[in-house]
Order: sequence, then structure tokens, then C-alpha cells
Amino acid sequence: MAKPQNNEMKLEIQIDDSVANGQYINMVVVNHNDSEFVLDCIYMQPQTPKAKVQSRLITSPRHAKRLLMALQKNISSYENTFGVIETENRSGSKVEGLPVH
Repeated sequence: MAKPQNNEMKLEIQIDDSVANGQYINMVVVNHNDSEFVLDCIYMQPQTPKAKVQSRLITSPRHAKRLLMALQKNISSYENTFGVIETENRSGSKVEGLPVH
């Protein structure tokens, strides 16, 4: 009787120092076509009419959906620990121009 093979591969992830420092963003513009999703990650300074794309992420629809599920899981975990993340301003109305498009 043959033993089942373990096909699990360990992935070693490396990161350059410049990437490890990260980029702060407060706006994401998402576009898609039939084969890919494009996420433009932007930092928008208050009271400034211009904003610069800090990075562009291009991924397949399958990976975009996996990203969505990972974010949902992490947001749920965050809210269970720290409380609900509000998406409305203090007066209870939706924030105009919410920085995700």
C-alpha cells in the first residue's frame, strides 16, 4: 500500500527593506476588465487638490476575490477585538468622497 504524498510546499517570503517600510494610503481606486483587477493605492493630503498613486496592484479576478475574503476575515477579527469600524462621520451621515472608489 503506497503512502499518500504530502504535496504541501513551504513558501519562504522575502521582502526588501524599502518595501518593508510600507506606503501609507488613504484612498484606493479599483478598476477591472475581463482578466484583471487594478488597484491604484493613493495618498491624498488634506486640503490638496492633487493626489499621487503610491503603488499599483494588478491581479487576477480569482486573487482579487481571495483578497476580498482575507480582508473580510481580518476586519471581522479586528472588530471582535477593538470594536466596530465606523464608516460614517460623528453626525451619523455618510462621509462624502469616502476614500475608496
